[in-house]
Amino acid sequence: MLLTGFPAGAFQTNCYVLASEAGAECIVVDPGMDAMPGLTELLKEHRLKPVAIALTHAHLDHTWSVTPLVDGYDMVPYLHGDDAEMAADPLAWHGQGIAQMLGGKEPPTFDTFEELKDGTTIDIVGVQLTARHTPGHTQGSVVFQFEHPDAQVVLSGDTLFQGSVGRSDGPGGSHETLMDSIERVCLPMDDATVVLPGHGPQTTIGAERRTNPFVLERLAGRG
Repeated sequence: MLLTGFPAGAFQTNCYVLASEAGAECIVVDPGMDAMPGLTELLKEHRLKPVAIALTHAHLDHTWSVTPLVDGYDMVPYLHGDDAEMAADPLAWHGQGIAQMLGGKEPPTFDTFEELKDGTTIDIVGVQLTARHTPGHTQGSVVFQFEHPDAQVVLSGDTLFQGSVGRSDGPGGSHETLMDSIERVCLPMDDATVVLPGHGPQTTIGAERRTNPFVLERLAGRG
């Protein structure tokens, strides 16, 4: 399996590309701001053809480059329906203050997508991503699970990070709901499961179970 990625743009959002091998069709996960140059280079280097866009949620730093990908490769993104309104009108959800951070750029919008539900599988030749609904960071946040030849992997978006968890103070966010999602979906995974987050370095479920202060606080409350 080919699994690669890079941090894109001012928000350093991790964009991932998955394929069975070089020269194959691929899935692009979370193409954020200024992701197209890096993506174009990766696709050319590995001779890949994007056939699906998998979105962990609809925040702009994860969806900014959806439109050029859709226009360039004639496909639609996959998104959980609970984030549909955010994708269609991001400023209404992010607030006008985001405009200064965008440097005057007009935020992209989209309202056409394949709807993800808990358990939906995106299946292309040699790659299967299974979505699990993990609300809390946004109402429609998901993580994607898949089997790599070397390990179980979860693309955790902004639900779970190395040593931290996603923010929950934005519209549609809830810390209690987020921790419920992590406990329900992520913590039952095997300790060796590799976590590839939406920002920052990779980790494992076991490492986060042992050292993540938010997870430790949650588990202590269950004692």
